[in-house]
Amino acid sequence: MQEKYIDETKQGEAFAIAERPENSKKLFLESYGCQMNFSDSEIVASILNDQGYNTTLKVEEADLILLNTCSIREKAEQTVRMRLAQFKRLKKEKPSMTVGVLGCMAERLKTKFLEEEQLVDLVVGPDAYRDLPNLLQETEDGRDAINVILSKEETYADINPVRLGGNGVTAFVTITRGCDNMCTFCVVPFTRGRERSRDPHSIIEECKSLMDNGYKEITLLGQNVDSYLWYGGGPKKDFVKASEMQKATAVNFAQLLDLVAKAVPEMRIRFSTSNPQDMSLEVFKMIAKHDNICKYVHLPVQSGSNNMLLAMNRQHTREEYLDLIKKAKEIVPDIAFSQDMIIGFCNETDQDHEDTLSLMKEVEYDYGYMFAYSERPGTPAHKKMEDNIPADVKQKRLAEVIALQGELSRKRMQSYVGRNHQVLIEGTSKKNKKQWKGRNSQNAVCVFDVLEGQKIGDIVDVFVYDNTQGTLLGRTAE
Repeated sequence: MQEKYIDETKQGEAFAIAERPENSKKLFLESYGCQMNFSDSEIVASILNDQGYNTTLKVEEADLILLNTCSIREKAEQTVRMRLAQFKRLKKEKPSMTVGVLGCMAERLKTKFLEEEQLVDLVVGPDAYRDLPNLLQETEDGRDAINVILSKEETYADINPVRLGGNGVTAFVTITRGCDNMCTFCVVPFTRGRERSRDPHSIIEECKSLMDNGYKEITLLGQNVDSYLWYGGGPKKDFVKASEMQKATAVNFAQLLDLVAKAVPEMRIRFSTSNPQDMSLEVFKMIAKHDNICKYVHLPVQSGSNNMLLAMNRQHTREEYLDLIKKAKEIVPDIAFSQDMIIGFCNETDQDHEDTLSLMKEVEYDYGYMFAYSERPGTPAHKKMEDNIPADVKQKRLAEVIALQGELSRKRMQSYVGRNHQVLIEGTSKKNKKQWKGRNSQNAVCVFDVLEGQKIGDIVDVFVYDNTQGTLLGRTAE
């Protein structure tokens, strides 16, 4: 899989599901940002499906337009604002239409959207989706509606998400919500609230349901999955107050992985996103123990410099991170890693940048998500630090990081050549409809010729004979 440099100006993704004949209203639901947002959109669609809404891909026929937003980077917000301006013009032609904002931007920009700029009728935070029916009633009565209250309990564990779009093969299962890690650059703790974990029984039941419905791979999802801790409910920070019985019967992430792997042995299991400070070696031991847990971990480091890690309030050092990687490779020799990297954070020096490049070379990531730093209002960095790295310096350093990751990606892809891999067929290749596209355990994309009898959802032994920078080229093994 090739390195990722995200185009934040890209329009969000809209999905539709099969219609219920009895539903008379139309919902246009567009999602931006992280996988958590797309997973939340499935929860929203499920709630509104029960309220008489069918999804549509045609915005002009919608009775209700909802944008599930991301507040992580500035360009994502600019894109949403432009989109809302389009909908405002559309609403003049169709005054009965309701427009709303969900997710991370909802909490942060609630007053601007509703009162100052009058772009929307409805603002709903990530923990208030159950309140959507009541809020929609308020808009029908001619009032602006808002609920951005953050919860210490809400996990939507009892809601069975509808599956928007997708390939019918892979699905997300949310296991945690919120985040307690106060990284200075990040707005998530302020928009998604305190970290809390979902009941493991509900997670297992959702995984089993997906298996029964033909899905072949699940990704356990959370802002920080390694920090998963179920002790009967409530924020993770309150675990210290739990009873001795609750502490003795608590389930951590490694134990959850073990439970899920045993419950759905025919399904592949992935997880995202991980945090180095919370990742335990027990997780890697579970990967080694179970064949159906994929040998791939997305482990964001953000910088290779201890100075930057301290300024970012990352609770790990460069040395601790590299030691974790080393031990993980000893436990799971063929494991693959990917990274998140922020370039040009406050006060970053040339030496800090060189430290990032050297760490990348030592880890040898398969691919990465790389960004130039943009300060987010409300974060500790915005309040207390100066964004003092010139834009041209940021872009120069970013280009160097992207170029290095390209070299590392090609090297890693080359390491997979000359042997067989089990590849889950997820669909046809965009470039050649006579070829399948899928991923191996290490999350590397592989394309190979379609053979009679093969179908989407099959796991096929594929011999990889060559590679590009981001793709494995293979053929069905004999």
